[in-house]
Amino acid sequence: MLQSLGLFGLFLGCALSATIIPFASEALLTGALLLGYNVWVVVIVATLGNTLGGMVSFLLGWLCKWEWLEKYLKVDRAKLEKIRLKVTRYGYPAALFAWLPVVGDLIAIAMGLLRLNPWLTAILMFTGKFARYILVAGIVNLF
Repeated sequence: MLQSLGLFGLFLGCALSATIIPFASEALLTGALLLGYNVWVVVIVATLGNTLGGMVSFLLGWLCKWEWLEKYLKVDRAKLEKIRLKVTRYGYPAALFAWLPVVGDLIAIAMGLLRLNPWLTAILMFTGKFARYILVAGIVNLF
């Protein structure tokens, strides 16, 4: 996919991986680096895509009712409630961890449920995701 779609494929794949569709965007980033794309371009494109996907999850939390999240998106209400309580406790810095597997989507949804400022959420989400991709790119470049 990445070879034929290039950076757009990286962007799209990273965006989808940050929604409730689970797969590892790090593999896409690694593939782009192994294909010879510029490391900074790859990191920025992956971060923008992944942040967009995270903000889609945020928007779902903002717009959807609990029942819709459970029924249509198969979000576990008990898990989401636990994450919502943690987000309530820690506030905006929780967005820095929206990249985490499994709970990252729930963090983004919970932030939307709490109607937190979308701009500040997006900036912090971008920052956390950017740091993760820099780390992954650094590891890939070591080998």
